[in-house]
Parts: sequence; structure tokens; C-alpha cells
Amino acid sequence: MNITPTTSAVNLINTAQHKSADAAEVIARLPIQNDEVGSSEFNSSDIIKPVLSLKEAELETSAAVKLIETDKKTIGSLLDIKS
Repeated sequence: MNITPTTSAVNLINTAQHKSADAAEVIARLPIQNDEVGSSEFNSSDIIKPVLSLKEAELETSAAVKLIETDKKTIGSLLDIKS
């Protein structure tokens, strides 16, 4: 099996996408009404973990994009050298 930086980046993007979807689902299920600041059922610590997961997914996606850009530059440099 050939593992390339692009393959790793795509896998990282897929993982980040799933992570963000799961976190968004958890946030959407929290017991907060549109017209209220809070609820007696709401615990502020319940939202911290999914928000951190969203941020982590954002950072993973950013890292994957940088991986793809670097791979593209490297391939471009190799093609310039060969021509």
C-alpha cells in the first residue's frame, strides 16, 4: 500500500468532517430554547467538549490543507528540475 501526503491529508479531512458532524449533533441536542438564556437542565460544561472537538476538527482540516499544498509544491519543484 502506497501512502502519500495527499492520501494522509484526505484521511485527515474525512476524520475532521466526522468529528465536526458528531460535535454539531451533540450541540444541537443540548436543552436550550431559542428564547431563553439557559435552562435548568443545561450545564455549561456539557458544551465545552463538543466545542473543543469543533476547534480540533478545524485545526486538523487546516493541517491537511497545508499538507496538500506542500505536496503540490514538492511535485511542482520535482517537475521543474526534470524539465
